[in-house]
Amino acid sequence: MPEQLALCTKPVARLLLSHGAGAPVQSEFCQLLAEQLAKQHVEVWGFNFAYMQKTLAGSRQLPAKMPVLMAELSEQISQMPTDLPLVIAGKSMGGRVATLLAASELLPAAVRGVIAFGYPFHPPKKGSWRTEHFVDLKRPVLVLQGERDPFGSSDELAGKSWPLVDIKWLQSGDHDFSPLKKSGFSQQQLIAQAASLSRSFINECILEN
Repeated sequence: MPEQLALCTKPVARLLLSHGAGAPVQSEFCQLLAEQLAKQHVEVWGFNFAYMQKTLAGSRQLPAKMPVLMAELSEQISQMPTDLPLVIAGKSMGGRVATLLAASELLPAAVRGVIAFGYPFHPPKKGSWRTEHFVDLKRPVLVLQGERDPFGSSDELAGKSWPLVDIKWLQSGDHDFSPLKKSGFSQQQLIAQAASLSRSFINECILEN
């Protein structure tokens, strides 16, 4: 069952957040993100995939296959309250699962849009791109990406575009939105920027529906 990750007053929408491959939704990154989104009046709920729950219980597991994770995400969506507009989102792998669901016939009608925080466009130093399904997307997708992300940097993605995918770049950020010291920014500032951009995207999703 999803759980609310941060206290939010006067929410305009609800966001269901899933985690990356190696850390649960209770990670520092996800918690900071939930707090910044709450400041934008977005109520964040989160959950752990079953393999991560088993890992946390002491039996280390590798991530399940994408169809299994997609089915788990769909089940979690079905348990969400329906009194606010719903957006699904994920950190890294979780964002990939959310976009795959948004490109499939399994996508619940309640979902207004998708946000990926650090999308894993390809494995680091490898060219096997994970974007084939972008042409089949049924909802708009916002990707918030650090310029230095080894899973897909601004240089690597120059010239690439997809009709329903909007990529916003976070200056000097890596996969966890941690910038270089010389940039003058902090990770918390980039996460706050990501939350602000998310709110703008959510506003558009609400207006379009």
